[in-house]
Amino acid sequence: MDVSNSRAESAHLSDAQRFAALWDEHAGRVQAYAARHVGTQAAEEVVAETFLIAWRRLADVPGAPLPWLLVVARNTIANSRRSSYRRRAVEAELGRVAHLMRPDDDPHVPIAERESLLGALVALTAREREALFLVGWDGLGPTDAARVAGCSPATFRMRLSRARRRLTEAARGGTTETAPQSHVDPDHPPRDLDGDVSPIALHLPVPFLGEPR
Repeated sequence: MDVSNSRAESAHLSDAQRFAALWDEHAGRVQAYAARHVGTQAAEEVVAETFLIAWRRLADVPGAPLPWLLVVARNTIANSRRSSYRRRAVEAELGRVAHLMRPDDDPHVPIAERESLLGALVALTAREREALFLVGWDGLGPTDAARVAGCSPATFRMRLSRARRRLTEAARGGTTETAPQSHVDPDHPPRDLDGDVSPIALHLPVPFLGEPR
C-alpha cells in the first residue's frame, strides 16, 4: 500500500477503526516475528504488549506501520528478557542468603511477607540491590563497598539508605503484625549507617543487612 494513500485513508478513520485495521493487517506478522525469538506461547504476550503500546501511541504510528511495530516488539522482548534475568538473579541471591541464616533462626517467614520483600528487591535499581548485597552478603563496610561499586562512600551510603528504606516500607506493607524479635540477636542488632537499628532487620536474616563497619 502506498504510504501517502495509507495516511490519507487513516485520517478519515476513528482511532478504534484505525487500530482494528492495524491489528488485522499486521498482528500475524508481529506474531511470526515474536515466535521466532521467544516461541509461540510467549509470542502471544509480546503481540499483546506491542499492540497495547501501539494503541497508546496511535498518533505516533507511521503510515508504513510494520517496521515500527517490529521495533516495538523487539524492545518488548528485550525488556522481558532483562526483567526475567533480573528476577532470576535476585531469587538466586535470596536463596544464597537463606543459607547464611543461623540454625536457631526461625526461617518460617509468612509466604506473603516473603513475596512482598522479593517484589521490593526486584523493584530496586541494580545499584541499590548491589549496595545491599555488598554489605549484607559480602560483609563489606561502606568504604570498601563503595570502592567495589565504583562510587564515593557518600553516594554508596545514599544508595544503601534508600534501598533499606524501600525494603522497610515493603516489609511494613506485607504484614500488619509486629515483626518477631527472634530473628535478631538482641545484643548485636544490625544497624543503619546512622547507627539506628534497622527495622527491616526484623524481617530478613541478619547477614543480609549486616552491620556497617
